[in-house]
Amino acid sequence: MGLYETLKERNLLYQTTDEEGLKKLLNSGNVTVYSGTDPTADSLHIGHCVPCTILRRFQQAGCKVIVLVGGATAAIGDPSGKTDMRPMLTQEQLNKNVEGIKRAYSKFLRFDGDNPAIIVNNADWYKGYDYVNFMRDVGVHFNVNKMITNEIYAKRIEEGGLTFFEMGYMLMQAYDFLYLNKKYGCNLEWGGADQWGNIVAGSELGRKMNFIDGKNRVMIGATNPLLLTPEGKKMGKTEKGAIWIDENKISAYDFYQGVYQTPDACVEMMFALFTDLPMTEVRELIQTDIVKSKKRLAFEITKFIRGEEDAIQAENMSNNLFNSQTINKDNAPTFEFDLKENEIGVLDLLLNAKFVASKGEARRLIDQNGLSMDGEIITDPQLILSKKALTGGVLFKKGKKNYLLIKAK
Repeated sequence: MGLYETLKERNLLYQTTDEEGLKKLLNSGNVTVYSGTDPTADSLHIGHCVPCTILRRFQQAGCKVIVLVGGATAAIGDPSGKTDMRPMLTQEQLNKNVEGIKRAYSKFLRFDGDNPAIIVNNADWYKGYDYVNFMRDVGVHFNVNKMITNEIYAKRIEEGGLTFFEMGYMLMQAYDFLYLNKKYGCNLEWGGADQWGNIVAGSELGRKMNFIDGKNRVMIGATNPLLLTPEGKKMGKTEKGAIWIDENKISAYDFYQGVYQTPDACVEMMFALFTDLPMTEVRELIQTDIVKSKKRLAFEITKFIRGEEDAIQAENMSNNLFNSQTINKDNAPTFEFDLKENEIGVLDLLLNAKFVASKGEARRLIDQNGLSMDGEIITDPQLILSKKALTGGVLFKKGKKNYLLIKAK
């Protein structure tokens, strides 16, 4: 099955600026595709990763893949779907976030070996680009009346707060596509459906430039459906927080459980995005047993993002928790490690065992009486445990249902 047919069969292609052109392009094999993300946080959660999963399929099919990290556009902030202007980030925050985004993308793409993906930062080509020149080169091709009717500005206009600063975002994203087409031969921009207006703007800019200089640039835009809950909210967060890709931000168990809590209506799309299981098998599994399918989904995605060891550990923890009436040292999920020192602080211990995502989370749990050790509530975040005590195993409980037996060798 070709790439175009695969995307259609898995329902991953939602809109395109040129359906026939896209089909011809994908079947030609001469594809250079880019997708962009603004570094507004230092990691990605599951909901952010939908385009990443599709870029992975492009790379597997032999296409050239470009990841654009928007160091410049993030300084403005995408107004799409927002009621408030995004907070402006400092350059230091942007630089830190860019590095985090790069690490997250490495879960999906290869950046070395044959046909490596490349990462570019649009801050590099906006440095030194004179404002007047940019507006003469790019701004002249955009009609303000048409821009403000675009859905991406609707909520900001509704609130009466759209700024000219934010309107520049569409121009910049459109120019990104033109720049990548010129430098790398990029002929396809891919993004989520909420980026449709910005993506169309890039294709339109290419068409206008072709008319002006007589060139024949191929610049096609396409989107995937958004991963939305039945309430219309973007997937990627649960009541406990975001399902982060960065393993330092979330434990394997919480990641697994976050995926397991996927609403029934989203399960098929999650399989289509994050796994390579045939869709006939997926649909049959969902129709037969939705609970079993969600367990399979949680295991497969945890294995894909975090590795098989974490997936098995999280699955065992989940099974022990929900299949036992009483959790004790005999049936609790276990983390065993080699402790070289004679003692260790409780915060370091829980973080090393990945029972908490950060020391800050552990402190908050302690403040809320949400952490216990062998049945006793932990009240002191400075608590020190001896190697001798840990050798026999200490049973920790987080919240109402999360248990972990930690043993030291």
